[in-house]
Parts: sequence; C-alpha cells; structure tokens
Amino acid sequence: MATDVPMPKLGLTMEEAMIVEWLVAEGEHVEADTPILLIETDKTETEVGAPGTGRLHHIGRPGDVFPCGERIGLLLAEGEAVPAGTAPAAAPAAGPSVAPAPAAVVATTVDGRILASPNARRVAAELGVPLAAVSGTGPAGRIVSEDVEAVAATGVASAPTPPAIAPIAGGLVAANRHAVATVAARNLADLLGVDLSQVAPDPVERRITRDCVAIHVRARLAEPSPAPGIVPPPAPAPLLQEPTRTVRLSGMRGTIAKRMTASLRDMAQLTLSMDADMDAVIADRAERRAAGGATPSITDYVVAAAARALVQHPMMNAQVTADGIAVLPEVHVGLAVAVDGGLVVPVIRDTAHRDLADLSAETDRLAQAARAGELAPPDLEGGTFSVSTLGMFGVDVFTPVINPPNAGILGVGRLRDDLVLAGGEVRTVKRMTLSLTWDHRVLDGAPAAEFCKTIATLLADPAQFP
Repeated sequence: MATDVPMPKLGLTMEEAMIVEWLVAEGEHVEADTPILLIETDKTETEVGAPGTGRLHHIGRPGDVFPCGERIGLLLAEGEAVPAGTAPAAAPAAGPSVAPAPAAVVATTVDGRILASPNARRVAAELGVPLAAVSGTGPAGRIVSEDVEAVAATGVASAPTPPAIAPIAGGLVAANRHAVATVAARNLADLLGVDLSQVAPDPVERRITRDCVAIHVRARLAEPSPAPGIVPPPAPAPLLQEPTRTVRLSGMRGTIAKRMTASLRDMAQLTLSMDADMDAVIADRAERRAAGGATPSITDYVVAAAARALVQHPMMNAQVTADGIAVLPEVHVGLAVAVDGGLVVPVIRDTAHRDLADLSAETDRLAQAARAGELAPPDLEGGTFSVSTLGMFGVDVFTPVINPPNAGILGVGRLRDDLVLAGGEVRTVKRMTLSLTWDHRVLDGAPAAEFCKTIATLLADPAQFP
C-alpha cells in the first residue's frame, strides 16, 4: 500500500513551505529517513527524510508551495502502480530548445562555481553530462537533477522559461495570478495586504522574493495614491537626521519583529515582578563545586524551578486555540539565547523531569549550538514556556514579551545584595527580581502571582531539586 510523503511541519508557527528540489529521482527506491527533498520555510532551507521505504513518486514540483500535512509525494511498493486519481509526476516546464553549443547554454555560476544541487552533480557524473552544458531551472538558476536528465535524454538543453511579464505604470508585474513566490514573500505579502500578481519577480531568481514585495511596497507608497491590490501600512515618521546606516528588517531580525508585534497585538499581556531570595542557591552551588561535580548556573536553577512550578500550576503551561485554552501535559521550557543579529529560543525538552546536572548539560549544549548556528529544527520546536535573562547586563526588572503561542515568559534580573532587618539585626541577602509576563486571557492576576511565588519558594529551597 502506498505511503504518503507529506509536507512536514517543522515548528508550531510553520504553516506552509516550498519545494526547492527533489534529491531523489522519480521512481528510485529509497530507505526510511533517506534525504529525499529540500524545502524552504520562512526561516531556512532544510532536507526532509523519507517517512518509509519504497519507490518515490513525485506529486509536487520544485517551486510549488504546499500547506503542512498536504501530500507532496508517494512511496510505492515494488510493482505497485500509482493509485488512481493521484496527480502524475510532472516534468519541469520547458522553454524553447536550444543547441548545446557552449555559447548557447550558460550555467549560472557563483564565484566561478556552477550553481547545481548535490544530486544534480551526482547524476551528471553518472550520465557523463558536463554541467557547463546544462541550463538550470531551479531557484536562482540552480541546476537540478531533472535538467541533467533532460540533456542526457535529448542531447539539448532547455532554457528556463521566465514568468510572463506585463508592463504597468511604474514598473513590471507578473502577468499570471499564480506567481511562484517564496514562503517569506507570501508571508510578507499577507501581512501587508499585497496582491502577489502585481509584484515583479526577481530577474535572476525568476520568482517573487521577500525583497521583491518590499520593493513593490516602497514603489507604491511613493505614488500619489495607493495602487489597487494593496492596503498601505501606516506611513513611518520622517527621518530626524541622515542615518549613518540602515539595518533592513529581514532574515532573523524581520522574523523577530513580525512575531513580537503579533504577540503584543494578539494577546492581553501583563507583567508582574517579585523578588526571590537566592542565598540557598548560592550555598548549593558552593557545595556542588566543592564536591568536584558540575556547577549549574543561576539560570539553570531558575529554569528548574519554573519547570516544577509549571507542573503545580498547569494553566500556565497552556496555549489559546480556536476551541479555547488548551492545557498541555508536557513541560518544555525555552531559553532565550542572544546570537549575532537577533535572538533564538532553543527548547529544553521534558524540563521538569531532569535533574540539575542533566538540565545544566543540556542548556550548555543548546547555548553553544545556538551561538555556532548549529541548532537543528527539533531544538527549536515545542516550547511551552520561556525564560529570558538580562541579569548579566546589570538589569533588575524588565518586561519580557511572550513567545507565541505560549501563555507566559519569565524574565530574570541580576543577582544583587539587599539589606534586610531580621531579629533586630541588619544583614545582607542575595536576591534577584523575577518578571513574569502572562496572557490575561489564560490567567488572572492572582493565579499568575501564585505561580511566580511558587518559583521563588522553590529557589529558596534548592534541596528539592535532585
């Protein structure tokens, strides 16, 4: 029986992705977990493994965008025919044929290297086809395996057919209403209310990119009146001075801006602050260091306390859905890590069931992977609550913004010395301020305060942590 190859869902916020390239040719046999596909999300390109064993049948084509979960291919048993009613594997659209003379076909190069997928290079070597004689039809003119096979079968190279372009006042636009666009471009167009059929594709990549949408919007805002098909955003304030440089809201910075704006817009966020005594934590760390074992960081203790508090207050471990408040059974705490150009939130899975030594080792691994840019998609998925710390910068109190679709986030301030009066004597106490931001749709102020108080109580007695 045929096995579906679905468009994977790589994160809670991922809704769709574009097929960049099939890494395995139509009809080839594959084993489970073999990389068969390269897809592009709004954040990255990633390989997708086969969900089983069988002969691969392509349904989607490079450039097609599919919602998560939709069938994009099939795995067939030996001798099994493609089920009736299934769309056949479609060949890439071919333009007019050209002679394979060196002057007629020019492969796209980057820094002198021909732009071709690894699978296309393998197929070219097997079939004895020189890549310089192949014209790429993939994104950005990249040569894919189908291009090589077409040259081997016909002896001619097909030049890619660029999207039909029609002139309008003020520029060029794609004439078809089903323009090939990246997921990032579609997301930006949806956010700004832009009709993609009115956006000119990139002349090199031959598809609509996020930058194409931005150029279109800037051009329309410069016109005396809004163009049809676009709801213009509020005009930005005029520049006060000539800037020394302009940082584009794209890539990670753009994703952060979009998600944080949506978070504040879509949630009823409030923040409370509470002090936590940390003398017991300081003493526990000293004992662990003297015993020669690994010494957890202050943040590790806070994450451990927050995870155990989430078990005691399950309504904070929840998210709002169309059906209501979904209380989640497992606790996975995300830890905000600053990286070059932005912020990522890797997830410590099963946080409440980890002892301090195990939790500390995992936070170190995730932080190092984040700063090295080596986090895998599973490292960023499934967080049910977040912890963010600015204490290392001398910050006492701040207002963290919830990472959707969570219902809360805990901000951690600096460790400081406070003077207290106890038994008629003045002494110093190590303290830090916890700043809890929560979604008022999920919790009222009193239960939110009880949750934060539970964290402070756990930190005052770290012997409760194994």
